[in-house]
Amino acid sequence: MTKVTIYTRMLCPYCVRALSLLRTKANITLEEISAGFSPKKRAEMIERSGGGYTFPQIFVGNTHIGGCDEMMALERAGKFDAILASNG
Repeated sequence: MTKVTIYTRMLCPYCVRALSLLRTKANITLEEISAGFSPKKRAEMIERSGGGYTFPQIFVGNTHIGGCDEMMALERAGKFDAILASNG
């Protein structure tokens, strides 16, 4: 199974949209890390993403794919499932 990690914050519509898509994918293990009120988790997210500070930040395995817009663009282009499969 492919591990997908998503850093989220409460009441974030982009987080909700990203989680909605991720929950439709088979053969993934989804880890949601609520970082909105945790300076430690937010710092971890920023460091791990190479400076990404907006929510959500999404990782497939150890590969940072960006935020919701980037993930949705990969999905529309038909590339997201291949990324999930190659990191499994």
